[in-house]
Amino acid sequence: MSSSEEKALRAKDKSASLGPDIDLNSFSRGSNPWATCPVSSLPEDIAQQSLKVGVRSDEKERAGTYFQIDHSAVFQGVQDVYKGKVEVMSTKNAFEKHDWLKDYWWKLIAVDTDKYTALAELKWDQGYFLRVLENEKVTLPVQSCLFTSRDNLNQNVHNIIIAEPGSEVQMITGCVVHPNVQRGLHVGISEFYVKRGAKLTFTMIHNWAQNFDVRPRTAALLEDDAVFVNNYVCLKPVKSLQMYPVAYCRGVNSRARFNSIVYGTGNSYIDVGSKVVLQAEGSRGEVIARAIASDNAQIYARGLLVGEHKDTKAHLECRGLLLSDNAFIYAVPELNGKVVGTDLSHEAAVGKIAEEQVQYLMARGFSEAEAEALIVRGFMDVSIFGLPETLRDEIKRMIDTTTERAL
Repeated sequence: MSSSEEKALRAKDKSASLGPDIDLNSFSRGSNPWATCPVSSLPEDIAQQSLKVGVRSDEKERAGTYFQIDHSAVFQGVQDVYKGKVEVMSTKNAFEKHDWLKDYWWKLIAVDTDKYTALAELKWDQGYFLRVLENEKVTLPVQSCLFTSRDNLNQNVHNIIIAEPGSEVQMITGCVVHPNVQRGLHVGISEFYVKRGAKLTFTMIHNWAQNFDVRPRTAALLEDDAVFVNNYVCLKPVKSLQMYPVAYCRGVNSRARFNSIVYGTGNSYIDVGSKVVLQAEGSRGEVIARAIASDNAQIYARGLLVGEHKDTKAHLECRGLLLSDNAFIYAVPELNGKVVGTDLSHEAAVGKIAEEQVQYLMARGFSEAEAEALIVRGFMDVSIFGLPETLRDEIKRMIDTTTERAL
């Protein structure tokens, strides 16, 4: 038995410090294997659902694709023009190819953090491996999809993303369920390594179900002059979601930015946050969060900036919009300056749609519902993500569709 397994066994009943506790035994581990196939030949219902989270089965405008259904990796590959520049495969296949992968496995996230990290080690269901080779610039996004097709299923993935020195890549990951799925548990471990002078932009879109529980665990390590941009979008109901990704700016002049847009509806319980630790001279961090709560949704929006070195700077901004008297948003900004010479700041605001804004738009011919939808769409401005125009427009269409249906 490995040391990771031993630690996981000791933590298998350890509750997380945040979020509601979950009975792991109430979910099924039974999953029929899916055969590998071209992503273009996936069933139409799966292809349509994946498109809702930005994953294209036609692979148009994508450099590479990883697609996992339940516990099976059904497709993994890159376009011919990018072969030899980027690797995309399941983490299990990556272990068979690269002996050195063990040096990245459970190095940024402790396997015994809680029962969910322990579960991901003891009941590991693949996940994706992305590696961009040194000095390669991948001009099209790499896409991945983690799909749940069976009701009440538990899916545990462990992802490793490596941007080698001087490389640049954008990745879009969609996590989505089949329309017939109502309940389940997804645990996702993601470890990012952004090497010297590399830039990695990672965009994750969640599309769950009202009774689904989600527990991502994410950490990133940045070397000298590295840039890491993490974008997160969640627009659909979820029973409970709890995550608190962290970026360690260990390199000189490294940069980390977290952007998130969360739309809580129904009875969703959402506890999300971002943490930046400034550990080297010239390192910078930014956390930008937009949270909207309607119906009976509860949202905890957290942010933590830690300054551990002189000549470091970071800013945290959280804005919340309440669309219901029964909804709830709790903003928790934290600053922890440990040395002289670090500069940390924050601003937070939570409120309802201003009546004068609605009246202004209604005076120009919009109905009240149209005016509110317009304000909400403006609040969820994807320009904060800094994405290329094509990808930005895709995500904007998703947000527009969601607000039109919800309001």
